[in-house]
Amino acid sequence: MDEIERRLTTCFAGVFPDVPVAELRRLSQASNASWDSITAITLVAVLEEEFGFELDFEALPELDSFERVLNYVRGQVER
Repeated sequence: MDEIERRLTTCFAGVFPDVPVAELRRLSQASNASWDSITAITLVAVLEEEFGFELDFEALPELDSFERVLNYVRGQVER
């Protein structure tokens, strides 16, 4: 696990405290009923604070899993 993934895991753990850390990498909207629109906005706020960039809200519908969020964050951080 690299630094970006470690930090992202910490973000997800804060937003989804009921999900065991070992399961966070497999988390998706389809697999977790608590990942609703309010949770998505909370996740955006946490990510923006942690990584220091503004998330493009048009990309939000695509960011429906840990893996997709990880890929998006990598693209933003590695610019």
